[in-house]
Amino acid sequence: MKRIRTTALTFAVAAAAATTLAAAPGATAAPDAAAAPPAPAAKKVETKQIASTTLGDDYRLTLTALRDTGDPYAASVRLTVYGHSTGAWKETDRVTIGEVGGWFWHPLTGDAAVCRFTAGSTNPAPIEVSLLVTPSIGCSPTDHFTLKDGRVYGDA
Repeated sequence: MKRIRTTALTFAVAAAAATTLAAAPGATAAPDAAAAPPAPAAKKVETKQIASTTLGDDYRLTLTALRDTGDPYAASVRLTVYGHSTGAWKETDRVTIGEVGGWFWHPLTGDAAVCRFTAGSTNPAPIEVSLLVTPSIGCSPTDHFTLKDGRVYGDA
């Protein structure tokens, strides 16, 4: 089994890079030069939890839709695993379901968005996820993962 790796866009890094000024050695700004306007704040990603399940007292799994900041109709889906330790739930792993921005926001956050979300209570635990693509297309093919000791593995 391969360990699934996910990437996340960090808007704070992009904003910091946009506001960083590189000056040539010996260059100075004119004293009367107007200050550059501040960089716009990064858009906060809109999220909506679309499903959740708990495996005994050990793990909680959630499916969360993340709206794309560049395309209001696009979304991503994240499966997050939380482990219960020291009296609190703490994230142990997260993976992206499908492609980043590969889902439609409105069907994903509407009624009947989750076609299948199952998790076994064994260790390792099988996980199956199928989501609504659109009402006319129907459900996506089922993605299969394995939860082992708080980490998610799959054939991706």
